[in-house]
Amino acid sequence: QAQLVESGGGSVQAGGSLRLSCAASRLPFSGRCLGWSRQSPGKEREAVASIDTDGRTYYSDSVEARFTISKDNAKNTLYLEMNSLKPEDSAMYYCQASMGVWRYAKPGGSCEGSLHTGPGTQVTVSS
Repeated sequence: QAQLVESGGGSVQAGGSLRLSCAASRLPFSGRCLGWSRQSPGKEREAVASIDTDGRTYYSDSVEARFTISKDNAKNTLYLEMNSLKPEDSAMYYCQASMGVWRYAKPGGSCEGSLHTGPGTQVTVSS
């Protein structure tokens, strides 16, 4: 069974940085769209960033120029580098991977098709 496990969350002051990682097992990255989404209490889950097999990346407007998504196909690991963090970035962050192959990243930071989703890692940014 495919599995995604996030790590790297924590508490940081505004203006700080965090790097999230997502290790995938039984889920080869080749041909898949990968992404990060987040959800804070009382709000709907929102796409944050996505990257596809062609290396195209997309970001939500709220994180553009502050966050960077990347992947290491050899390690089957997805990353999210988060800089200049703001209190409104506080949320549970989820790693996602397309269930099918040849699924592509979409503007706004989401992926085509149905997605596998990890259990999440909490990010808290204090002012």
